[in-house]
Amino acid sequence: MHELDERDRQRDVSRSRQRTPRLARYQLDVVGAHVADVVDSAGGWLFDRVMAGWDVRVAVADTGDLAALHILGVQPVALSAMFGGGHTPTALAVAGAICRTDDRLRDVLAASVRSARTEVLAWGELWPPSGGRHGAEVRHELSAAARVFKAQAAFAAGLDAKVAPFEVFRSYGQSVRTDYPDLLPVG
Repeated sequence: MHELDERDRQRDVSRSRQRTPRLARYQLDVVGAHVADVVDSAGGWLFDRVMAGWDVRVAVADTGDLAALHILGVQPVALSAMFGGGHTPTALAVAGAICRTDDRLRDVLAASVRSARTEVLAWGELWPPSGGRHGAEVRHELSAAARVFKAQAAFAAGLDAKVAPFEVFRSYGQSVRTDYPDLLPVG
């Protein structure tokens, strides 16, 4: 009799787990010029966000060998997947140079900055999204694991495997509030 009660209890627990919705995860969408650009400019930060439980999708304008992105634990996607679809990521990061060449991306970024619902970051070339704002400079200090994985990804992308202890970005608008902030003001 005890055995039947225990099996019934386990079945009830299993059913209740199936009905419990999975907690929504933060999503970071990233657009870079090419894999080496993403790895060199933001690879450590992307790795640390993946390790913190974020879903990180990366699209590059010049596709090639995506092994370096896999090393960082991010999900490579087609550039077209970043536009439309009705979803709004929690954060969006882009190579500033891409904004000068892709009108769709520039429009999405400007709308994200205006809405103030999405954390928007850029690296490299300065890109003033709307109203000529140049954004606040922020930096991410890489964890020890991020430095190791970024070095491996850099090697896979054909870059020098020497990794700086931090990465610098321009922040436009709202930043994501978490228990462990990973982007700190520079200066």
